[in-house]
Amino acid sequence: MNVSDLREILQYVPRFRERIFVISIDGAIAGSENFSNILLDLAVLRSLSIKVVLVHGAGAQIERLARERGITLSNSDGTGVTDEVSLQVSIDAAIRLTNEIMEGLSAVDLRAAYLNAIIAHPAGILGGADHQFTGRVERVDAKVLNLLLNEGILPVLPPLGFDGEGHTYRVNSDVIAVEVAEELQAAKVIFLAPPSAFEPNIRLPREISIFESEELAMRHRADWPRSLLSKLDRASHACRQGVSRVHILDGNVNEALLTEIFSNEGFGTMVYSNEYQQIRRIYKKDIRSIMSLIRQSVKNEELVSRTRTEISNRIEDYWVLENDRTIVACVALHTYPEEAAGEMACLYVHSSHENQGYGRKLMAFIESLARSKGMKKLFALSTQAFNYLQQKGGFALVQPDDLPPARREKYEASGRHSRILVKNLMT
Repeated sequence: MNVSDLREILQYVPRFRERIFVISIDGAIAGSENFSNILLDLAVLRSLSIKVVLVHGAGAQIERLARERGITLSNSDGTGVTDEVSLQVSIDAAIRLTNEIMEGLSAVDLRAAYLNAIIAHPAGILGGADHQFTGRVERVDAKVLNLLLNEGILPVLPPLGFDGEGHTYRVNSDVIAVEVAEELQAAKVIFLAPPSAFEPNIRLPREISIFESEELAMRHRADWPRSLLSKLDRASHACRQGVSRVHILDGNVNEALLTEIFSNEGFGTMVYSNEYQQIRRIYKKDIRSIMSLIRQSVKNEELVSRTRTEISNRIEDYWVLENDRTIVACVALHTYPEEAAGEMACLYVHSSHENQGYGRKLMAFIESLARSKGMKKLFALSTQAFNYLQQKGGFALVQPDDLPPARREKYEASGRHSRILVKNLMT
């Protein structure tokens, strides 16, 4: 770890201190070799005063125990019909796994408690089938969960629910995690999914909105693993109920959890409910960040060098794209009112955020801004990104004579011999 990594981590610590994270671990991950590393990651979170609720699945353990007993299951993941035999196997496997998790948490010096905080009722008759002992969450005992969290105790919740008459129900762990997060007003839900949820042909974006998550789940309902679809569905639901961030990670990758939480690039997929990304004008305090952001691009002669004074004198022209309050891209719009023309300049996206559509987002923003200012055309000068501007931005190559006189004078004096591109805004 270098100094910049430590600084990046430290910027998140005050933001997350005393906040609640609900971490949902698939049964296959709880039984994997990487689980011991995950337990250490949980210890790190607790050392930073982050409150953690641990929800675990048990599908893999239930299926294995059923095979050992020679039993055919009616349901193992808590979404289908659960008959009496399947329920008993589910209880035995889930409680056994809960005990193993408690032992693991003790080994990393974490105080934990298993409790019946999920009040459940029968799911009922769905699609014409009585789901018998499959349950739905009726209520979460937030009072007892908060009591434990405030005492520094990590609650552990198995995929089971209980009613007031002493009945036990099999409940899907994804559902429990989201219901708990909503009730506790958690800052995050983090799903640690099995590798099987991420088939080689599945490429999830790093960040997606509620609407994009719902659209992905609907479009791939027939060809994506059910475990992944479940998490996308529950992520959208959680965000609509007030949880600002839901993360879906491959739980079999070491350090995936901490990388997702404490780095701006992240590791998995984040579903967000509010404006996680925003484009805004810069402030004077941002000038140093912008100069640092574009430094390498200036060295590579991709962008023209700018001094602090030059940016400060035209500060109203500059905009940045923030990713979770970190500046990751910038752009400027210089206007030439007499010619009703605008120049898109200083377009740059940090290398860690390339190929995520940020450049196109900023181009679209500048185009819209130029139109709102009455500009009839938008031009850009580039030494190396002219193909990108043509293919992604719809710009066309033109000659220096097409530049406004004042800009042409600067162009000729620079000696950079940039390509000149223009986009007509009148169409």
